[in-house]
Amino acid sequence: MTMEAQLVLKVDNTAARRLFLSKHALLETPTGSSKGSDLLNLIHRIGFVQVDSINTVERAHHMILWSRRQSYRPKHLKKLLETDRSLFEHWTHDASIIPTEFFPYWNYRFQKSAESLQSRWKVWRGAEYQEKLNLILRHIEENGPAGTSDVGKDEKRSKGGWWEWNPSKTALEYLWRTGQISVSRRENFQKLYDLTERVIPSQHRSSKPSKAETIEWACNSAIDRLGFATPSEIAAYWDKLDLADVKAWCERARQRGELISVEIEAANDGKPKLCLARPQIEDELASLDTPSQRVRILSPFDPALRDRKRAEFLFDFNYRIEIFVPEPKRLYGYYVFPVMEGDKLIGRIDMKREKASNALAVKRFWPEAGMRMGKGRQQRLEAELERCALFAGCSDLQYLKAWQG
Repeated sequence: MTMEAQLVLKVDNTAARRLFLSKHALLETPTGSSKGSDLLNLIHRIGFVQVDSINTVERAHHMILWSRRQSYRPKHLKKLLETDRSLFEHWTHDASIIPTEFFPYWNYRFQKSAESLQSRWKVWRGAEYQEKLNLILRHIEENGPAGTSDVGKDEKRSKGGWWEWNPSKTALEYLWRTGQISVSRRENFQKLYDLTERVIPSQHRSSKPSKAETIEWACNSAIDRLGFATPSEIAAYWDKLDLADVKAWCERARQRGELISVEIEAANDGKPKLCLARPQIEDELASLDTPSQRVRILSPFDPALRDRKRAEFLFDFNYRIEIFVPEPKRLYGYYVFPVMEGDKLIGRIDMKREKASNALAVKRFWPEAGMRMGKGRQQRLEAELERCALFAGCSDLQYLKAWQG
């Protein structure tokens, strides 16, 4: 063993989980203010909030914020997005809500998207959408925010598998992904786009960071929100970074003394994984609070679970979305929520808001292997389900027979 290997800091699995959850605001009790600057600071802390259309209980972005601040209600987010403009909607690894302060660093993404989409979409969608770009921009400039229902009504839809877009819909999407238009608001969850200059405040549009500056910001912000990570995990955090660029940044950061090597213990077999972390990681670990033992229900799209391989490594929690899996082949259910207690993922639960009865129907709960559901844990789970029903606006909470797996 070399001297360098002997000096690598070893972090046990419990400590690693707690640091990671602390970075994602999941270690403390989910209480406190969830409005205005407090909500904005929370989103800044976790980096982004993924948006998803599935609404079995409440949509993903609302569930993500509620699991951290249970006073949260959707109207709190709407004000920041549509009135204050301190948040904007665009892509990370998927469609997400992001602090507008970060908008300048999306210019690099816009450039890369323009380069890749121009070639790929000619084949995938056909070239017709390019003829619509200026027409769409002029339509929005003259008429205000527009969505897919406002353009291309008589156009033929392309055959693109799951997405069947007409040329104008494709043009809208292209203009959004390349930064020329931005999401102004949503109506019935449908995006309405306006010119970016009318959505993003001028102080966030004037700055145009270079590629090098963007890589520096993205890597620093990723490692600070992950606590520890491999170069691949850093590259995947904001998604549009090339691994070679990230590896080069990591090496420079190591040479500057801004990163050190750490070994993180796996949850399942105890094998270590070599990662990078800030030099002050030992101080951070020593200052962590004891995790709240409150049970909380997470969105399947929670930022802490976005990287499924990382979640499995840290928590020994193998989770897959089964919405596209034929029902007979599903291991669990269509849309199953992970359940956390303290710093552990203790199970998953299948539940749905029934519109007809306005009840939250709990279909089944599967505890993780070796997880005993004693009286205290059972009570904490049921208390969280009651809070979830209240959050979803349900007037009743119903447990189906044999709901315990």
